[in-house]
Amino acid sequence: MIAIWWLRRDLRLRDNPALQAALEAGNVIPVFILDPHLLSRSPERRQAFLFDGLRALDTELRRRGSYLVTCRGDPLAALQALLDETGARKIYAEEDYTPYARRRDGAVARNLPLQLVLGQIIQHPEFVLKRDGSPYTVFTPYSKAWKSLTPESLAVTPAPERIASPPGIPSEPIPDLPASDIFPGGEGPAFERLEAFLSESIYTYAGLRNRMDLEATSGLSPYLRFGMLGIRQAVNRALEAIITARDSQTRHSAQTWLNELIWREFYIQILYHFPHVAHRAFNPALANVPWRNQSPEFEAWKQGQTGVPVVDAAMRQLSATGWMHNRARMIVASFLVKDLLIDWRWGERWFMQTLLDGDPAANNGGWQWTAGTGTDAAPYFRIFNPVLQSQKFDPHGAYIRRWVPELADLEAPEVHAPWRRGLTIHGYPDVPIVDREEVRERTLQAFKLSKSLWQASHREAPGSGSND
Repeated sequence: MIAIWWLRRDLRLRDNPALQAALEAGNVIPVFILDPHLLSRSPERRQAFLFDGLRALDTELRRRGSYLVTCRGDPLAALQALLDETGARKIYAEEDYTPYARRRDGAVARNLPLQLVLGQIIQHPEFVLKRDGSPYTVFTPYSKAWKSLTPESLAVTPAPERIASPPGIPSEPIPDLPASDIFPGGEGPAFERLEAFLSESIYTYAGLRNRMDLEATSGLSPYLRFGMLGIRQAVNRALEAIITARDSQTRHSAQTWLNELIWREFYIQILYHFPHVAHRAFNPALANVPWRNQSPEFEAWKQGQTGVPVVDAAMRQLSATGWMHNRARMIVASFLVKDLLIDWRWGERWFMQTLLDGDPAANNGGWQWTAGTGTDAAPYFRIFNPVLQSQKFDPHGAYIRRWVPELADLEAPEVHAPWRRGLTIHGYPDVPIVDREEVRERTLQAFKLSKSLWQASHREAPGSGSND
């Protein structure tokens, strides 16, 4: 029998459940569909990373007697044409959980022999539930339940030595876009980055992961985004690191990295169970904040011209590389939402338009967490002070000087807030675009107004008490 392995976000041969299922069925046709709906929403840099990964995968497939078939068009039509042409009788794919993916896969499954396989995450959103069957909406109890369901070691299958595929199936060329020097696509670079992180940084991760001036994080998010690294591989190595840690401090660091992987699954299951978060606040009480939404300020934020050095450094890093340190993501998001009072969805969209690792679930979860509209209990009053954040997590100013060359000659005490020392820097704003002392109260009042309006609209009407 011939089976189609429909690749989507699992561009790897190691530990690939969809590939394994297809191999058990018989000869395999590896297929990637260039979906216009997804490509139109993906920036050129992320497409380049994807295409680089596809080329690397095709090379590995050819070493095993196979090859990648690339199609362009609507997935249902493309798969139907392949079934008709090749006589394939089954389609295997790794399950995806975004609203679009679920609609797409539902349409395909209603018309074609599609079988979805668990592989993008460890625990399916339907597996980790409260006792009453409802989904978790707070991370800590979710993570405890997730850990109770996950064994201390996960079986990870090696890449198959040979993949038999029918010859001669027409394929479109993989588009050629300039690849990233920092993040080369493919399973090989992903595995090398994982090994480097495990050999050095995982045991100092808890203490150094927030330092924007250091290479102290794994940098694996783009590879996890496209499945060039399997989540089982990452989680299994984290579990091994926890067991083999030499003391409580290093064990805590490994556990902290595991928690970051669990955060990824937490946001996936939030989007799965509450798809409305893709368009509006998770917390309905904060769905009607009266945003200012000043376009000139938004443009200054995007261009790294706010006059706040750490914010500008982070936004310029994003523009130059398609990636940003996670602490920096929180700082710039807080500045946009809480200091400029600009709708978090504006920032969420910009990140999706620029990030290599732009992922609907993680990106939405991160923005709603920082905005205070998400799954936290009552965090809308959490407003980062960017100068204090900069002083703490870029203590020597190296991160700022790297990405804001106008400030390269300033020393650490000056570089975090040059306006406070009366410094005028050629080509750089003399003062920030907002005065933080003034905007804090404005922001708190805007969030309180949304909350009070919601409470008023849900207050019980007279005579409708429970005694009636």
